[in-house]
Amino acid sequence: MLNKTIILLLVVLFFSCNSNTFFAEYHNIENGWHKNNKIDFSFKTPDTINKYDIFIHLRNNEKYPFSNIFLIANMSLPNNEIISDTLEYKMAEANGNWLGEGFSLKESKLWYKENVTFPAEGECKLTIEHAMRKNGEIAGLEVLQGITDVGITIENKK
Repeated sequence: MLNKTIILLLVVLFFSCNSNTFFAEYHNIENGWHKNNKIDFSFKTPDTINKYDIFIHLRNNEKYPFSNIFLIANMSLPNNEIISDTLEYKMAEANGNWLGEGFSLKESKLWYKENVTFPAEGECKLTIEHAMRKNGEIAGLEVLQGITDVGITIENKK
């Protein structure tokens, strides 16, 4: 519990220094990311005029067994529109070196949406789940090891 509190404090301090960040939230993944564990983020739209960039943040350790990751993201907007995306991100170079920032724990800041203008004021919900499977297998992985945290940031486009 203390470890989570320290991580949360560091995230808050980091983003409080970044005046472009409108929203930031992380969820800790314990004992692997289960196939049915959808990570939910809820936020109120800041306005309907300015443009925003939305990023997905993933933290992984050395137990992550792949060089890429597939995610499914569903964003529900206040006007009842739902945007669904299947996303693929590179997590490591061909030589096995991890991408991202950090030492034993790597954090990758991944583009999700660029130049977003929210269509209406109100509550938004972004749900993220992994869609990983082993080559040649139809069924997805029940538990994806090595992802320790999933987060999002929404930044004001200046």
